[in-house]
Amino acid sequence: MNAYVQKVYDGLKARNAHESEFLQAAYEILSSISPVFDKHPEYERAGLLDRFVEPERTVLFRVPWVDDKGQVQVNRGYRVQFNSAIGPYKGGLRLHPSVNLSVIKFLGFEQILKNSLTGLPIGGGKGGSDFDPKGKSDNEVMRFCQSFMTELYRHIGKDVDVPAGDIGVGAREIGYLYGQYKRITGLYEGVLTGKGLTYGGSLARKEATGFGLCYFLNAMLKRNGKSVEGKRVVISGSGNVAIYACQKVTEMGGKVVAMSDSNGYIVDENGINLDVVKQIKEVERGRIREYAARVPGSVYCEGCRQIWTVKCDIALPCATQNELDLEGAKALVANGVIAVAEGANMPSTLDATGYLQENNVLFGPAKAANAGGVATSALEMSQNSQRLSWTFEEVDAKLKGIMENIFASVDAASTEYGSEGNYVVGANIAGFLKVADAMMAQGAV
Repeated sequence: MNAYVQKVYDGLKARNAHESEFLQAAYEILSSISPVFDKHPEYERAGLLDRFVEPERTVLFRVPWVDDKGQVQVNRGYRVQFNSAIGPYKGGLRLHPSVNLSVIKFLGFEQILKNSLTGLPIGGGKGGSDFDPKGKSDNEVMRFCQSFMTELYRHIGKDVDVPAGDIGVGAREIGYLYGQYKRITGLYEGVLTGKGLTYGGSLARKEATGFGLCYFLNAMLKRNGKSVEGKRVVISGSGNVAIYACQKVTEMGGKVVAMSDSNGYIVDENGINLDVVKQIKEVERGRIREYAARVPGSVYCEGCRQIWTVKCDIALPCATQNELDLEGAKALVANGVIAVAEGANMPSTLDATGYLQENNVLFGPAKAANAGGVATSALEMSQNSQRLSWTFEEVDAKLKGIMENIFASVDAASTEYGSEGNYVVGANIAGFLKVADAMMAQGAV
């Protein structure tokens, strides 16, 4: 690692010793962009990396709300506005018990490069709360969202910071959040993305991350003389990203044989029946185990991490961070996997990523492969600004073009910096250079 980059990372580690997720993301990014600083000593003179690794603003606040029994509950809310060099902060809100400052900072840090790779003018940010919407009534979720936005509204705006959904934040939550923002400010503006189609949302937004993942995967495979057609595919998760990745893989001629949730996974050798998954997860908000009871010949297994033992050609981790560890990577390689593309944020541990690459598995990192969601969110912002609504086909065509361009820039950067085929290095460098140039042009701010 370049001496300056190592110094910055050591300082970061000393100041944030308890933030394991953030330090993991920082090490992965900094170690791979290190060659940039050998070519650009002016970045060190400008202290650019010292600024890049620190959020421009971190907001931590309490979120009191009343449950259906009349009891006051209190959660923590977060918004980390990491970097606005190329545009307003953009990044999702995550509602999950695992949310803490380290998780939000890791997500926001990754978001800088992901947003840069889209080629669109959006900076990096992230937010959320340790509130768990599972098991809560609609009224409880509404009261939480209204309380959360009562503080958050002070820090966001269509040209300042535009949050979106993430884990635990779907159409219901976005609606409640947007209603409260409009109620407080009196402004009808594109301050949130992932909105309903009746009030400024974009067609294809729901499908975007899963579809985009497959467009990136297809470009990566094509570059290496392969394709999705005829391949066995395992997808972890059964939320928004996983569902629409499954749909697009099937359209491309692949066969998805396994999906999961936080309790376990299903295997269906005939190919996953997506209509059943959508009914269980999107309509009933149920558990994936119910699939086995409804589809003859399918099997449910307890323990979600064991999904990587299912034989496949392509693996798409689409659930959560660090779900694919070294043991899972070894199982995939032993079963002949040829490609892994990340649909979730940082779903593979550093050890797993390294092992897959050492064994010549094509690896599409999250910040490039799952950028379709934020890309389409930016397209929603464009539609809101123009008071227009594009067709599904228009948005999908733009998304496909963006994802193919992302792969092309990642591939080119990996070659230029002596790591051809290493798309982790390529993604980090391609994303970083655009932000670095903007930061240099704007001075030491």
